[in-house]
Amino acid sequence: MLEFYFSYGGVLKRLRSGALGGEMDRLAGHFFSLGYKQASAKIYLSRIARFSQFAGARCGPMPISQDVIDSYLCTFTTDTPRIGAVSALGHARRVAPERFIGSAPSVDDDPDALLLASFSDYLRRVCGLEPKSREGVLLGGRRFLDWFHHHRPGQDLGALTAEHVLAAVEHRLSRSATSGTRTAATSHIRTFLRFLYWAGYHDQDLARVVPRTPHWRLAHLPPRLAWDDVRRAIDMIGATTPVDVRDRAVLLLLATTGIRNGELRALQLHDIDWRTGEVFVRRTKGKRDRVAPLIEEAGATLADYILRARPKVDSPYLFLSFTPPVGPFKCASPVSRIVQRRLRHSGIEFVGGAHLLRHSLATQLVEQRRPINEVADLLGHRSINTTALYVKVATSQLAEVALPFPGGVA
Repeated sequence: MLEFYFSYGGVLKRLRSGALGGEMDRLAGHFFSLGYKQASAKIYLSRIARFSQFAGARCGPMPISQDVIDSYLCTFTTDTPRIGAVSALGHARRVAPERFIGSAPSVDDDPDALLLASFSDYLRRVCGLEPKSREGVLLGGRRFLDWFHHHRPGQDLGALTAEHVLAAVEHRLSRSATSGTRTAATSHIRTFLRFLYWAGYHDQDLARVVPRTPHWRLAHLPPRLAWDDVRRAIDMIGATTPVDVRDRAVLLLLATTGIRNGELRALQLHDIDWRTGEVFVRRTKGKRDRVAPLIEEAGATLADYILRARPKVDSPYLFLSFTPPVGPFKCASPVSRIVQRRLRHSGIEFVGGAHLLRHSLATQLVEQRRPINEVADLLGHRSINTTALYVKVATSQLAEVALPFPGGVA
């Protein structure tokens, strides 16, 4: 497979030597299967070959240890080539894990590693939190531990007192700018303290000490766009390139079904029911599957994307990235960037990403006097109170239910 990228015999001989020489053809096939451009794949293969020569001189045919990798990375004096080497070695470890000696995280480097790992397991098994939700709570636990180690060096968590907790909360709140972040901060500390009591790290449930912070969910209007602006942004997307076709399908699906960023990324080809005109949304934020309607325009654009523009790779996911490695979107940022780029192209001033279209659809439906329970079902809200946020934007309807001003004209 290396011959697809390199033609000179001397170069091929050099690439196939060293500690990873026997794996280079597998690595070449790995980059080819991921859809990397030829120039990009050659850069990665060259980086791996340089490390292979370095490792071969130190460990020969033996598995490569973490010490060898660290020694190699120390040869770089600037960040850019070091980052490139780390990325290349990540591919090598995924393709040929048997050639590397796994290295467990050192407890000496992170004394809280085992505690936080246990906390993460508690959040998953006991609290039932999804990975994305666990990240924020784990960060809150980490920040609490950092404060405790800094202000009470050398002390065990068993010595934690209510005064310590209140001081830590005060410190955290001083660094929170909004009511939402303050509420999240205290909630994360409260969850961590409950874990300490549950796991036996402390003999008291100090979560009861953490004060409640005021946060009124309905105090602000949701960010949204006028429906004419949403329509203009979609209409300005052409159909000349595969990226244009995909982006138009993405915006139409977001704007007409109200699905979330993560739900869009999780859609698979078999989730589209073309006969009934429905989209099956799995594993939603509320952990319930739901069905969203697929309007004719969105269905036609989606069919055009699948038949004409979607990359020809073996992946069940509906929307794929055109940037190598070709495959499904792994995080929320690429989808939000698509929305932001298309809105800016149409000259729309805004703050937000993909969720902005969800807010805009909900607002449009409320202004059209659609029943609030229908809007809740479309958005996948478990509580009607969540959907009630959008009622505030229907000012014309609110004026109709206002009571007469005392002393005013009847």
